[in-house]
Amino acid sequence: MNNRWKGLLEVVEVLAVALILSLVVRTFILDNRIVPSGSMLPTIQLQDRLLVDKLLFKFRTIERKDIVVFHPTPSSGEKDDLVKRVIGLPGEKIEIKNGQVFVNETALEENYLLDKPDYQYGPVTVPADSYFVLGDNRPASNDGHRWGFLPKVNITGKVWVRYWPLSSFGKLDK
Repeated sequence: MNNRWKGLLEVVEVLAVALILSLVVRTFILDNRIVPSGSMLPTIQLQDRLLVDKLLFKFRTIERKDIVVFHPTPSSGEKDDLVKRVIGLPGEKIEIKNGQVFVNETALEENYLLDKPDYQYGPVTVPADSYFVLGDNRPASNDGHRWGFLPKVNITGKVWVRYWPLSSFGKLDK
């Protein structure tokens, strides 16, 4: 085989390995999301670009205030994956009244909200293997207060890093 074909074969091999690695990373480790709505304002802005850790919840449990990406439930009326904050864990009693979220009758401190909720909800108990999720922009979010509980199996990962815009680059913690 002459050098020209040998060089071309090497390029094809490198591209194939890169493609396979990219597919493995996107399928099992990290995913990319562009935020299509303002439901998580002010924490996450419209059109922010996020990296989602798809492995974390295989090694640790989902915690209150984690920001998660998930496949919507049929009752949500949504088609595309959503981004919301975990508020209620399995077995917890959730109630929203007078602009305040209560977990097991204790007011939840939420310094990340754009506006307080302008609705009442509950009290309800989060079923086993499910979570109660809300958007940070409570009045404008299609979330658990409208469509109920989120099964654990629907959760695909935890929002890890905002990488765009660069001026907002950083880890998204609780």
